[in-house]
Amino acid sequence: MRIRIDLALCQGHGVCQDEAPEVFRVVENAEGYDHVELVVADPDESLRPKVERAVRFCPNRTLSLEG
Repeated sequence: MRIRIDLALCQGHGVCQDEAPEVFRVVENAEGYDHVELVVADPDESLRPKVERAVRFCPNRTLSLEG
């Protein structure tokens, strides 16, 4: 399972972090805006349900899942 993040779309709402804190973290970038980054780039399959919820509920459709 590989997760893709479109940082141009991310507004740092934190829904992904709420759904899967083991995988996602919201941080502030150099310009002072929040955005998401991965805690783990290739998470274990046991986290798939949480990651799928994070992808599904992202309000800006920033996340996608491969594999």
